[in-house]
Amino acid sequence: MLIDDYLPRYDAFEKHSIAITALPEKVYAAARKLDLSGSLLIRGLFFLRTFPALFSSQRETQSRLGLNLAGLLRSGFVLLEEKPGEEIVLGLVGKFWTATGCIENISASQFRDFTVAGFAKAAWNFSLHAQSNGATQLTTETRVLCTDEASRKRFLRYWRFVRPFSGLVRIAALRAIKRAVEREMSV
Repeated sequence: MLIDDYLPRYDAFEKHSIAITALPEKVYAAARKLDLSGSLLIRGLFFLRTFPALFSSQRETQSRLGLNLAGLLRSGFVLLEEKPGEEIVLGLVGKFWTATGCIENISASQFRDFTVAGFAKAAWNFSLHAQSNGATQLTTETRVLCTDEASRKRFLRYWRFVRPFSGLVRIAALRAIKRAVEREMSV
């Protein structure tokens, strides 16, 4: 998997999967157009994530989290790599445990070698696997690697609280993709 090229080792991870009765090409197209703006739950969770930054001295650098791929890329995610019909990998570097997240503006080529102390690197993928019955297994995995022991301790404390909500976002994303594919196929 492509995600292995970017974060082969990690301090934390979250993985979810869903079966979709469609060929990988259709599922991939829907994943590429992922839009979570229709989910009240996701909008609420994203608001809660950005809410503390409203009271931060770094307020002017805070940007809203995106509810679709373009929005995610505007908010600091970087498209690390994609293999159409198989996998897409996004990356993000920051201090996720802080109020603003302290997102670093890096390029895809800088992600792999980023080692500045005090940060964490996250990779988030969608991978597709054709099944013998004509369905596609769509899996999303999030991996996080901290750049030093102090950031690892901070992140893991934060992760204990955030992990269930992070899982809800991933599950909602998978379900949204499945609904989009099913809508398209019913037309």
